[in-house]
Amino acid sequence: MMSRAKKSKRKSNSKNMPQERRAAPPAYFIVVLAVCVVLGIVVAFSAAFAANRAPKVEFIPPEFEKNAVAGEPSVPEDRGYELLYQEGMSYTVGICGAVTVADDALEVYFTNPAQNDVWLKLRVLDEAGNILGETGLLRPGEYVRTVLLEQPLAEESEVRLKIMAYEPETYFSAGSVSVRAVVLA
Repeated sequence: MMSRAKKSKRKSNSKNMPQERRAAPPAYFIVVLAVCVVLGIVVAFSAAFAANRAPKVEFIPPEFEKNAVAGEPSVPEDRGYELLYQEGMSYTVGICGAVTVADDALEVYFTNPAQNDVWLKLRVLDEAGNILGETGLLRPGEYVRTVLLEQPLAEESEVRLKIMAYEPETYFSAGSVSVRAVVLA
């Protein structure tokens, strides 16, 4: 048996010995790491390519109304013409509550009052939300008496008059409002 002195001497000698080197990582570790790096690069390029291929929706500004008339309309009293203002809107709109249809046009007296600072557009929609007709943009101080319809409307049909406002020059939305109306003969 060894004596205690020899054991302690052996311990002190082990501290002075050079430590063993770590073994090199196994080859499969390097291969897995390389595959992960390549996959990361492929995914990054695929995502960048897919983003560039996504269809871009281009905004096409609406045209101005060709039949716009400068001034305020003279509307028969039985048409329920009013200047509408809804809380939260920064503009007023003139329109008939009782609209009439003749041939292929709806008589609405759609008006953009002169004090507004927005451009207005009107869409006539059926109960299902299909577009029946629409105006071009009206500048402040303009009105249009009728809206041409793409399909005939029966008397007493209910329509929705959707009014859309745009900020001048930028065409940013200034909000929209809808009004329900019944078509008269």
